[in-house]
Amino acid sequence: MGSVGNLPYWQVNVPESERTEECPEFLRSLSVKDIGVISTPDSEYKVSTWPEVQNIVAENRLGAFRRIPSHLRRYLEYTWKLKRDYGSIMNFVLTERLHWEAPVKPRGKPFEFDDDVKILWNDWPYGIDEKIVHLVVWTKFELPEDPVTTDLTDEARAQIDGYVQKTFGSRMPRDRYVWFKNWKSLKSVQAVEHFHVMLYDPDPKFVDEITNGDVPLCRKI
Repeated sequence: MGSVGNLPYWQVNVPESERTEECPEFLRSLSVKDIGVISTPDSEYKVSTWPEVQNIVAENRLGAFRRIPSHLRRYLEYTWKLKRDYGSIMNFVLTERLHWEAPVKPRGKPFEFDDDVKILWNDWPYGIDEKIVHLVVWTKFELPEDPVTTDLTDEARAQIDGYVQKTFGSRMPRDRYVWFKNWKSLKSVQAVEHFHVMLYDPDPKFVDEITNGDVPLCRKI
């Protein structure tokens, strides 16, 4: 792990003319998992199918989600620049994506008011079937976790279930959407509450409607 053939991991999936002798700063100090992904040629990467996504979520194996190697490289470079330019990913998300002021305070109880929730595309989705739409539901209120298991409390899970059923289940078959909340160790944005929703082959008009025409950053840069 860490290289392919004679290539160091930071040169994999990079055109020969763009390779650097030294490892770029944004690819230093990576986890073993990320180095393993980065050092895998895109041609050898297998995207997750919808049944595989359903199983990962059902079994709570959220660490099994991975980005396509070249996409992970772009993600790491982009988030490195965000931290440099905005001080943190959270600052960027609040000011440029959510347009919420810090400190974030809800207007009411969980899911009581629409303006306490915002649905956006995941800017850097996992390596999944292209028919799967990966959304993030951002909330101004906290979604409590059990301090022992670090999983959602039963009450929080029931509240999310109700919201997801109302928002997505009213427009799509039950077997074509899933939701999950990343463990704290997997979150890229720690300070703004959110959970993930994946939709299989939804009507693009529905997606535009619930995201207010949002476009993920990975399509803009």
